[in-house]
Amino acid sequence: MSTHNINRFITIIALSLTLFTLFPILHAQENYITPEEAYKYIGETKTVCGTVASATYAVRSRGKPTFLNLNKPYPNHVFTIVIWGSDRGKFKNPPEVFFKGKEVCVTGLITTYRGKPQIEVSEPSQITAKSD
Repeated sequence: MSTHNINRFITIIALSLTLFTLFPILHAQENYITPEEAYKYIGETKTVCGTVASATYAVRSRGKPTFLNLNKPYPNHVFTIVIWGSDRGKFKNPPEVFFKGKEVCVTGLITTYRGKPQIEVSEPSQITAKSD
């Protein structure tokens, strides 16, 4: 095989691997819903994407939850990501600091609390932040 053919073969393999790797990511991004749409999907597992408008670590509350409110800050929030204190140590950085102001996507079962949709996160891999 000539050097030209080998380089061409390597390029084709590299492009194929890139597309194979990116397809699930691109496909997943197409299937997200907004925080404002989440109420339509209560009881379903979905990916919700939005901007963390407010973030609080309620250290004095039962269960020591961290709340990440998307698109609108508390008390006018439309969707909340909840990280319980028992799972907080799984995160490298304090979630209320790391995610505040960032565009994020969260995947999980959509439930409600006091009429507002939420996803309870038990693993850091459930939340992805858009790179700056």
